[in-house]
Amino acid sequence: MRRRQFITLLGGAAAWPIAAGAQQPTMPVVGFLDGRTPDGLTDRLRGFRRGLKDAGYVEGENVTVEYRWGENQADRLPALVAELVRRQVAVIVTSGGLAVSFAAKAAATIIPIVSLASEDPVRLGLVPSLARPGGNLTGINFFNLELAAKQLDLLRELVPTASRVSVLVNPASTLNSAATLRDVDPAARVMGLQIQVLNASTSREIDAAFAAMLQERPDALFVGGDPFLNSRRLQLSLLAMRNWVPAAYSGREFAEVGGLMSYGTDITDAYRQLGVYAGRILKGAKPADLPVVQASKFELVINAQTARMLGLTVPATLLARADEVIE
Repeated sequence: MRRRQFITLLGGAAAWPIAAGAQQPTMPVVGFLDGRTPDGLTDRLRGFRRGLKDAGYVEGENVTVEYRWGENQADRLPALVAELVRRQVAVIVTSGGLAVSFAAKAAATIIPIVSLASEDPVRLGLVPSLARPGGNLTGINFFNLELAAKQLDLLRELVPTASRVSVLVNPASTLNSAATLRDVDPAARVMGLQIQVLNASTSREIDAAFAAMLQERPDALFVGGDPFLNSRRLQLSLLAMRNWVPAAYSGREFAEVGGLMSYGTDITDAYRQLGVYAGRILKGAKPADLPVVQASKFELVINAQTARMLGLTVPATLLARADEVIE
């Protein structure tokens, strides 16, 4: 009898670790889809992870993040979304271009999506309402494409004698380029500026665009907001400085690598908000009930060293309004 009891107890003890292991909850998985490469996105990803942490999730401890990168090739996006759908992620987070949002919305019809949009998502058709998105998609509108007129106005304030301005856009990103030109054209007419539109979708085309621009000798350059152009910020900033062209950009990353001036959303905070919303969905919130967040933090950054190199005197009124002046 004792022997039977011992064997029974031994069998139960042997089975206990297997049963206990089976009962351990698996970590939820967040799919993170970006249309670019991860190069240069360290601060943004740090902001996203901080948002997850604010919502109670720490990557590697109680949540897994599966990253997918489009490498500036829009035709790769549907396959990348399909991978995340097959992975059965709990939520898909999209950034790095409007094409990424549309690819996710088309392929992931049930999985919740938190999207970072540079323009009004209602006007784009991503959601029917900011207050009540209704479907499986919500997110953050960080306005960068809708700031084009303001950015052009700041450029004119910095270079008050300017009468001809080149505008660089990425034609491969039709939504971004159309939105930029839609706002820049009427603003330029009001200011009495002549606009020369330049197109570039590759590094070589950026070089060619500058060569074409320099034949016209514009007074200033405006670089439209675009994920690809952002990824080439060092090339763009260096070309502008080497050719003595005052330029304005949409994100502080340009000013940090030598660009003259930038005005745009606090993008790191926008990524933090992405993480917060992803965390709320993991806790059971429905995208349909989460209002689209409209970014409220904007930054004017001026690179004073670049201004001096270009022989520009930054107006005191502009310096007083700057959130940061890089010396």
